[in-house]
Amino acid sequence: MDEKILKSLYDIKLAIEEIDSFFIKEDKMFSNYEKNILLKRAIERNLEIIGEAVNRILKVNSEFSITNARRISGLRNQIIHAYDSVSDENIWSIVINKLPSLKIEIEEKIHNSTL
Repeated sequence: MDEKILKSLYDIKLAIEEIDSFFIKEDKMFSNYEKNILLKRAIERNLEIIGEAVNRILKVNSEFSITNARRISGLRNQIIHAYDSVSDENIWSIVINKLPSLKIEIEEKIHNSTL
């Protein structure tokens, strides 16, 4: 596997792990997210990193398979360029419903690259 792709996969993995770490001492509940501006911005920043890492992977190899790669990239663009249209509910839904499976997928790709 290309080193740039592998580095970007690790960036995605670390960003997801950082988001997970925000909920070690606090329940993973929308109400906790919604009322904590620091938590919201930290999660958004990590989602930006994930989106940028996906962009970098696709620049190296446009055929590299990551589930919902274009949507991940689009989320990054929305957070950065259309920040006023980002809803708390949408971000929370991604954290709860999409990141766990993305984490598994990325970990498998990293694992398979070292075999």
